[in-house]
Order: sequence, then structure tokens, then C-alpha cells
Amino acid sequence: MNRIPADELKVRMANFTARMDKLCPDWETAMIVSKINIYYFTGTQQNGILLIRRGKDAVFYVRRSFYRAEHESEFGNIVKINSFKDIAAAAGNCGSRVHMEKEFVPLAYFERVNKYFNFKETLSCDLALSVTRSVKTKYELNIMRIAGRLHGKTLTEFVPSVVRKGISEKELGSEILKYMMDNGHQGIARLAMFNTEMFLGQVCFGDNSMYFNTFDGPGGVLGISPAAPFFGNADRILDDNELIFIDIGCGIDGYYTDKTQVYSLGTLPDVAYEYHDRCVKILEETVSRLKPGAVPSKIYEEVMNGIDDDFLEYFMGVKDERVKFLGHGIGLVIDEYPVIAKGFDEPIEEHNVFAVEPKRGIPGIGLVGLENTYVVTTEGAECITGCTKPIIRL
Repeated sequence: MNRIPADELKVRMANFTARMDKLCPDWETAMIVSKINIYYFTGTQQNGILLIRRGKDAVFYVRRSFYRAEHESEFGNIVKINSFKDIAAAAGNCGSRVHMEKEFVPLAYFERVNKYFNFKETLSCDLALSVTRSVKTKYELNIMRIAGRLHGKTLTEFVPSVVRKGISEKELGSEILKYMMDNGHQGIARLAMFNTEMFLGQVCFGDNSMYFNTFDGPGGVLGISPAAPFFGNADRILDDNELIFIDIGCGIDGYYTDKTQVYSLGTLPDVAYEYHDRCVKILEETVSRLKPGAVPSKIYEEVMNGIDDDFLEYFMGVKDERVKFLGHGIGLVIDEYPVIAKGFDEPIEEHNVFAVEPKRGIPGIGLVGLENTYVVTTEGAECITGCTKPIIRL
């Protein structure tokens, strides 16, 4: 088990408190309860509350499992508790206002906590957390590059070796998942969006890749069933001259990359290759703009303004369910801040990481396009998932 070094955890906490000072100048106390943010700051995912107070050392109060937290974490201040009441007694006066993860914390949970603190005002620390996590450290980038290498090898080498006529979407997805887990993938796909879940990603044949989505993404998936509308369908069997669409995440030590590759078993109609090539050009135009200081909303506007109305009809989704972005941040979850879309007006920073994914549906054929993960550097964008761009013919 890899333990996140204490110095790395200290840098992350210092970066967060600096962001809070800038974005929330009058902050007093921040309470972190989501397991992803707790892991980011402490290196473990135990059930508890990370209490961050201005001008004081942060303390992680753990209900379960304190002993696992001690074993896994290099965080300096871990305290065992039995209930929220113990936190209030140990911490003392935490002020009249609290900043919390409003996008995550259920109202009932907050009410149970606040019974002991009596905060008068509840504010959000979500933006400060998102911006802090969006700028990856060298430690984080090293892990993401490892994930990216496995990701590229899986989609460009392993998948072509197992695709065959008669295989089902679910069977192909299962073979991909086993291969990736045998080589380090953690096996789950984490998303930040409320009430959203995913298993590996999307493994689709033909126009199943354009099926209506339950999540905010350009690709579709019929999935296992209405109760599990993701992964791949057991009844959809691959035939000759069909499109194969694979959009999956790869996670190692908590960190993800995102990649999409399109294949054909045999030959597809000419329009599929034509529209795929246009998506490649859109990706290249987007990626060429990923530099420190560039503004995501302006990148989105500039690239989208160059796309004609006919191509836009099925670009980034189906009909009125088309999504309005070209790429998204990625890290401890697949859908991180910032997004290449309208409304994201803060300049890109060095070591932001983006998954860029222009895709276009073709009724009766399926979804073409691609996706790769890029680290923003002073020299431009570095692809870390392998840069195969054409449709791979099998």
C-alpha cells in the first residue's frame, strides 16, 4: 500500500488554506466530510470529519476506523472519537460560521453535526477545494502518468487482441476490466456529480453508443438494465462491419485518466471516417489552446464558432440532450474542475489536467470521435494516455 508522504499532505493543506484566504477572506472554520477530499488531505478514507480552522493545525477526527487511519495516513493530527459531540468538546469554540462541501453534505447530516456546534451561517468551500485539487502536484502527476500508460496500452493493444465477431458488449467490457485490474486499475470509476455513478465506463457497439444518457456526457449506453444503465449490454452482439465505442476511465492509487477509442470490425461507411477526422481536428484545435493563462470559456467559444450547423446536429450528444462542453478536469474523480465550457472564466493554471473529448453521432452507425487526457505545461499540453487518433480497423 502506498502512503502519501507527510510533506505532500502539508503542501496540499497549505494550498487549500491559501485558496480559502483568497476566495473566502473572512473564513473561520472549514469542515471536510467527503471521503475523496478527506483522502486528498489525509491519505486515508475513514469515516470522520477533517476540521480546518484558520491559523490552527487541522485535525482529523475519526469515528471508524481510527486504527486503519493510523496505519494508512501520514497526516499529523488524528484523533479518535465516538460521536460528533466529541469533536465539539475537543475543538472548543469554532466560530459562528462554517464552510462545508455544500455540493456533497446532506442536510440531515449537517443538522446532526450542528447540534453540537451551533453555527449561525453555513457557507460553501466547494470552489476552493475544486481549484486546489485542479492544480496537480508532481506526486499526483506521476500517478496519473502511470494510469495513462496503462490506459493507452489497454485501448490500443489489448482491446484489438480480444475483439471478435459474436462477443457481447458486457463480455468485452468484462475482459477489459479484468486486464486493467490485473495491471493496477482500482476497478471503480468515481464521479463528483450528485447522484451519479458509473462502472468502468461505456462499452458499446453501433448506435448503442448514441443511446440516451442518464449522466452529463456525449456518449450513450444502453447498459446492463434500467437498474444499472452503464457498462455494456449482454444481449448486444458484435457483427461484421460494425462500430465499437469504448469510453472508460483508468484509476490508479485514486487518480484517473479518461480515454475514448473507436474501432471498426471490418469497414464502416465513409461518413464515419470523415466525421471522425473532423473530431480529431476539433480535438487538436482545443488542445493547442491549453496553456497557462488561457480561459476555458474562450477556448470553448473559439472552437465551437468554427463548427458548422450541420455537424453540430449530433455533436456531443443526441438532439436536445447534447452536452455543452469540449472537455473537463480530471483527477481523484473523472469529472473535476475546470470544464472547457461557458461560465468557466478563470485562467487555466500550469498542471491543470483535462480530458478533451469531441464526439459526433451518426444515426444508424454510432458515435465517432476520441478522448485523451492532457497535462497543461508551460510548453503546451502533454498527452498522457497515448495519442492514437484514427479509428482502429480490426
